Amino acid sequence: MEIKGKVHEVGATQQVSETFKKRDLIVEYAENPTYPEYIRFEALQDKTALLDTFKAGDEVEVFFNLRGRPWTDKAGKTSYFNSLVIWRINAISAGAPAASTPAYAAPVDVSSTPGEDDDLPF
Repeated sequence: MEIKGKVHEVGATQQVSETFKKRDLIVEYAENPTYPEYIRFEALQDKTALLDTFKAGDEVEVFFNLRGRPWTDKAGKTSYFNSLVIWRINAISAGAPAASTPAYAAPVDVSSTPGEDDDLPF
């Protein structure tokens, strides 16, 4: 999955355990500019370094996996949690065109060679 938006906040790297670290990224997603959404993504382990070059205000395209898991408390009640885990992030250039126009070769007539009769019915 992917989403485009503007970086709202880049969190500090959190060392959760001796072998596990994570970092949050908050992206302002404005499908409807009147009501922007603020979406929290997580970068895990070596992917935390992907966020080093980004700052608030940068336009980005975030590629992520949607993960979900259950958690049961001491009383036996089960809750479900979702997380959006980053696997790639790209900066979007402010002045870059959305799509470049492909260059095409000039058309060539290959239907017949000069001096040769065409016996095809179409």
